[in-house]
Amino acid sequence: MVAPSTDEPSAVIARYFDVVGDLASTEADLRAILHPDAVFRELPNPISPHGHERTVDETVEGFLAGKARLTAQRIDIHEIVGGGERFAVRSTWRGTIGDTEIVAHMAGFLTVRDGLIVEHDTYDCYEPFTLAG
Repeated sequence: MVAPSTDEPSAVIARYFDVVGDLASTEADLRAILHPDAVFRELPNPISPHGHERTVDETVEGFLAGKARLTAQRIDIHEIVGGGERFAVRSTWRGTIGDTEIVAHMAGFLTVRDGLIVEHDTYDCYEPFTLAG
């Protein structure tokens, strides 16, 4: 198991979003801030119409697949609110595939325990987009 961080939960969350949004980050960077039994829930949206619940391994697979497909990516955190182990995060994700920038306004609910992400539920609201064939 990864040694837990001693950082405040909001710093752990900020680091998590930095790693996810950085195309240069690695699988090891992501796994270092995730509890091995973490659960990730993506609510229905245009990219995942039926939503999805993922394990850490499935999340890492998606993380790596996104890096292979995207030419640019950024996540801007607008606010983190909460306390104890549970926090709400409002952010904007921008990703570029080919010449198309996709923008999602996100609300996420995260659980941080012992310096690791244990749970992330995300509600992604995408701006209209069309990918070129």
